[in-house]
Amino acid sequence: MSAGRLLRAEQLQPVPWRNGQGITREIAVMPPGAGMDDFLWRVSLADVVGAAPFSRFPGVDRTIVLIDGAGFRMTLDGAQVHALTTPCVPFAFPGEAGVAVALAGGPTRDFNLMLRRGRATGGIEVWNDSATRAVPPDLVLLHLVHGCARTPAGDLGPGDSWRPEGPAPGPIGIDGVALAVRVVIHV
Repeated sequence: MSAGRLLRAEQLQPVPWRNGQGITREIAVMPPGAGMDDFLWRVSLADVVGAAPFSRFPGVDRTIVLIDGAGFRMTLDGAQVHALTTPCVPFAFPGEAGVAVALAGGPTRDFNLMLRRGRATGGIEVWNDSATRAVPPDLVLLHLVHGCARTPAGDLGPGDSWRPEGPAPGPIGIDGVALAVRVVIHV
């Protein structure tokens, strides 16, 4: 039985956004090796350094979480405004929305979950306590924002992630803030 895989922050490769106006670092994708048009779910980090619009992803449900920096104001389809300025508060929105961004300060980094609508559902839970937790059966990734964490595969530092593999791996110990990505695939 495998304890899963550790994904270290320094191993994540920067690539241009789909629209070429920013940088993203893919943490995990399902199925492995899937591209932007055929993933079931995808988790990534994005660096937002200016007022570039978000890439559009029709048929995809998105959740974004500010993890570093002052954040930004999102204007969706020219109407709905959301201030993504409080760290570690998930915000869900449709991937086909036109999203304009106005920075609240300097560069910022956010954590993203994308789910192919109708094929996958899920979300991001914020775990911000000093506790030992059982691994939920639908946990696909744990990303450490601050502090430290102990997983069945080894210890995490800030910016590291863990992908559980196999049935019921051992418990997770967290002393800090982590983002728990839970996904259910629909067949």
